[in-house]
Amino acid sequence: MYKRSFLDISSLKREEIDGLVRLAARLKAEKKAGIEQQYLQGKNIVLLFAKDSTRTRCSFEVGAFDQGARVTYIGSSGSQMGKKESIEDTARVLGRMYDGIEYRGYGQEIVETLAEYSGVPVWNGLTNESHPTQFLADLLTITEHSDKPLEQIKVCFAGTADNNVALSLMVGCAKMGIEYSAAAPAAYHPDATLVERLRRENGARITISEDVATAVAGADFIYTDVWVSMGEPTEVWAERIERLAPYQVNRRMMELTGNPNCRFMHCLPAFHDLETTVAQEIHRQFGLSEMEVSDEVFESEASIVFDEAENRMHTIKAIMVATLSEQPETTF
Repeated sequence: MYKRSFLDISSLKREEIDGLVRLAARLKAEKKAGIEQQYLQGKNIVLLFAKDSTRTRCSFEVGAFDQGARVTYIGSSGSQMGKKESIEDTARVLGRMYDGIEYRGYGQEIVETLAEYSGVPVWNGLTNESHPTQFLADLLTITEHSDKPLEQIKVCFAGTADNNVALSLMVGCAKMGIEYSAAAPAAYHPDATLVERLRRENGARITISEDVATAVAGADFIYTDVWVSMGEPTEVWAERIERLAPYQVNRRMMELTGNPNCRFMHCLPAFHDLETTVAQEIHRQFGLSEMEVSDEVFESEASIVFDEAENRMHTIKAIMVATLSEQPETTF
């Protein structure tokens, strides 16, 4: 994968995804043992953030620092990209100065344009359509918490099954042979054409259902995300709450799996209490103290969300090493 961009899970082969996860597991073990080797000394990386983030920014920065690289962070108002300077021109400028570019923001076409014109590896930290770095962290977390072969694992997504996190999860599971199901209202089902293509091209086992019991039966992992994604207008909250309330991950849903070892996953941040200003405003308007997941499940032993959050760093580090370093020691 040397000098290649990382734009979407669909562009990777199964062995490439597996290799990245194995490299991440190795780098994670070496970091914890204090024997991590630096493969990115002298590299310069720029992070373009049109949307704020905790996990994505910190993962790229700490991962780069661990590997000996230098980082420039540019927030939504820190450059002229898309305002006084085109994305194409910005890409060509940054490609002359940096060895790698991360973009987190809006349309998938933006990150693809950066990759086309920069001449250096570009990494997708999140777009409206895709969140590939999240899937790699999810897969590493799944392998750490299950002794089953991937083909025997079932992952169920509950909620907005057509958002970027859910779509990357579905595509990734299809490529890796993991059974995937979604419990979601019809209005939030993934595109049927995509589902059929994944079944045809990968032999994917995919179930999309409005019925919670059908979707979650036998699940090893239940995954959810916030009901309103970053950048969406606050006006959609009322509609989402009305439609998605039956799909909250709570004790009953976990029990419906019939699997006492089922684990709970979330890409974070999560609205499981009233400790944020957004949650307090939702409580004021709608009377809810929890949304996509109950606090009981979020804080339970079944919850592996913070393992998942940590693994963002290890998998993102693996992406940077695999695409920026040509040293033999990084082969996988």
